[in-house]
Amino acid sequence: MKITFLGATKTVTGSNFLVEAAGKKFLIDCGMWQGNSELEMQNAEDFEFNPQEIDFMILTHAHIDHSGRIPKLYNEGYRNPIYAHKATCDLCTLMLPDSGHIQEMENEWKNKKRKRKGEKELPPLYTAEDALKSMEVFEPVQYDEIVEVTPEIHFRLNDAGHMLGSSIIELWVKEGEKEEKTVFTGDLGNNDIPLLDSPTMIDSCDYLVMESTYGSRKHLRNDEKAEMFLNIVSETLDNGGTVVIPSFAVGRTQEILYEINKLKEVKNDDEFRRKYKTLMKSSVYVDSPLAISATEVFRENTNLFEPEVIEEMEKGDNPLEFPGLKFTRTSDESKALNESNESSIIISASGMCEVGRIKHHLKHNIWNPKSTILFVGYQAPGTLGYSIVNGEKKVKIFGEEFAVNARIEYIEGYSGHADQDGLMNFIYSFRNKPKHIFLVHGEEDAQNVLRERIENETKIPVTIPEFGETYDVKEQIEMINKIERKLPKTIKSEIIGRLQRLKDELTDMDQYVRDDINNENLRDEDIFRINEKIKDLEKQILNVIEG
Repeated sequence: MKITFLGATKTVTGSNFLVEAAGKKFLIDCGMWQGNSELEMQNAEDFEFNPQEIDFMILTHAHIDHSGRIPKLYNEGYRNPIYAHKATCDLCTLMLPDSGHIQEMENEWKNKKRKRKGEKELPPLYTAEDALKSMEVFEPVQYDEIVEVTPEIHFRLNDAGHMLGSSIIELWVKEGEKEEKTVFTGDLGNNDIPLLDSPTMIDSCDYLVMESTYGSRKHLRNDEKAEMFLNIVSETLDNGGTVVIPSFAVGRTQEILYEINKLKEVKNDDEFRRKYKTLMKSSVYVDSPLAISATEVFRENTNLFEPEVIEEMEKGDNPLEFPGLKFTRTSDESKALNESNESSIIISASGMCEVGRIKHHLKHNIWNPKSTILFVGYQAPGTLGYSIVNGEKKVKIFGEEFAVNARIEYIEGYSGHADQDGLMNFIYSFRNKPKHIFLVHGEEDAQNVLRERIENETKIPVTIPEFGETYDVKEQIEMINKIERKLPKTIKSEIIGRLQRLKDELTDMDQYVRDDINNENLRDEDIFRINEKIKDLEKQILNVIEG
């Protein structure tokens, strides 16, 4: 068996692995690259394989960094099955068209720039309609069901506890007289994720391909994060501010709603009751059409919730409903939230603040010292969320610079990923330990820390693959090929590329500014602001030249 690592290598995005075994070629995941512009440029690149030669695919879960290039795969001729858990299929029906809509909107803006330059307009990566069409090849599978793809290849999905329908893949391949088992973890969840059951522990495998997002870190305990959440929220509301929570539309949003509903059981002292009463009197807005639809999918798949939650629901306590919870579906309803003086909680996508309604809420709150921006999920380098969490004093939103005066908080314990101890416990749970471990889906520093701990404590050899590396998975692991990555190879080429992009942006800015200052409705203060920004830019350019 050979595995080629074509994504999520020394990064947490673009999950995509090509497996060649028993005369078949198949994929584990086909995710989108997300984060900085250099990464996202890879989404439009050709696949490193012929989509029409792929015999089948197994999808670990619905998050876009694992599923987002499936419509592109379909557009390029792929028509064979995509096996995924039933809940993953349900969520992809929502999430992939939503991703297609984003591709269309971003492409429309880029085409305006191309048109002004006299360049040829280009189609989007895929459309919402393309995404819906790709759903015809999805085949739903239940947990614990053994699927025989061919007499030599069969697999089973197990609950990964990361999000609704997320799966750990057990893959059995027989080549010649020998059958070996490889486990792909997908994204492993915490043992204490609200709503969801804990990740399934696997008894044995020969080879393990494991995520490592939090390979160097440990999360807060569940009781600590719930109390932290209540303290941050109540203090902000007492101060007359708004709590803005950038949240992934699917998974994290529903978990936060559950946590809010459960807070009443944490403590029972007077101060806690006062804070809880403050929270319950406030409005909690879920401002994301996708999150609203996904919440419905959660309600339709309650059999996947942890036993304690199912027991509560049977008693009539719906964990996704409580007083004050409001859903805003339309853009007009979303805009009204920022026109109101009401102190409230706004949960909005995207979780890394790159696209969607969250950017409007940040624009109206990030400058306000009364408000709080509360992060509850991983922030990839290069994203707006990463800049805010890591202490940037000023950030650009829709091209306008804002001072970061709001209170910035990050409750790491809400992460949907297992921490270092969780990952180690997963390895320790094997009765028959893997012969070799491949670490994927993690930043390089975190992976190196985790590799050192695994090798020191378990003596199992660990490989951290580079992009495009192919490994012959056998008794002695061997790297047999490498595809060169399509990214700038040197700092010199990166500088030249940045200069060219800056030149293009200056040309665009020239057109935008001229359009603005010729606008008869423009206020004097707007003209002054534009002038100050250009003066500041001029100084920075002169500093570079003089330096």
